[in-house]
Amino acid sequence: MTKKELNEISYNVIGAAIEVHKSLGPGLLESVYHKCLSYELDLRGVYSIAEVLVPIYYKDFEIESELRCDLFIENTLVVELKAVETMKPIFEAQLLTYMHLLEVPKGILINFNCTNLFKEGQKTFVNDFFRFLPE
Repeated sequence: MTKKELNEISYNVIGAAIEVHKSLGPGLLESVYHKCLSYELDLRGVYSIAEVLVPIYYKDFEIESELRCDLFIENTLVVELKAVETMKPIFEAQLLTYMHLLEVPKGILINFNCTNLFKEGQKTFVNDFFRFLPE
């Protein structure tokens, strides 16, 4: 996977989210947007897995948990979905932690409860794994 390929996947995911948001608008439950975005990604030929278990290791000890990321895209991108009035810093921290634990270079936080998803409803994050990808 190259940075360019990953950026194209991210662009496609954000485009799919915008399509869902334009069609449904704000004010619905997160679960509705989750199902619709998964469907839209399928229509676009983007491989995604919903509700992937996030493993937790402390030193050599595996901790059983029920942590799940909303969407795991092409094994390189974590997408966390929200439908909340106010985005909180803990949502960003959660996404960054999932990216670290799943060892993926990029993540997108999407909030469907907004007027303009592109301007105010999505935020993209990269970590050190991204830095080591080829151009």
